[in-house]
Amino acid sequence: MTCKGICTRYKAQKPVGTGRYASGQKRCQICEIFIKWEGLWCPCCGYRLRTKPRNLKYKAKLRARVEADQLEAVAVKAAEVEEIELEPMVVKPAKAKTAKIAKAKTAKIAKAKTAKIAKVTKKVTVAPVAI
Repeated sequence: MTCKGICTRYKAQKPVGTGRYASGQKRCQICEIFIKWEGLWCPCCGYRLRTKPRNLKYKAKLRARVEADQLEAVAVKAAEVEEIELEPMVVKPAKAKTAKIAKAKTAKIAKAKTAKIAKVTKKVTVAPVAI
């Protein structure tokens, strides 16, 4: 297969401060171009796109960049977890109020039930009859 010129629509500009592969760009060896494309195959010629560098020096750079990004993501996630754990401490006084309200409601219900039981027992009591 040969280049049909479709790949020029997806041509990627060189990123500043990071590598091409680290920023998600891929290279087609047939079209000899870096493209911004989600698939593994070139949209133009159909050849497999390179997603990693071939040079040992650049492989090491990419590996270091990926590890640094993973560590950063873990640190961000840990910070989010800490924020989530801190929130219930602030909310606890509000929960105490709702617990008091719930306790009062259950006490009210219990009083109503005992009153009903008292009424029923008064009606049920029968005076002794002499035979």
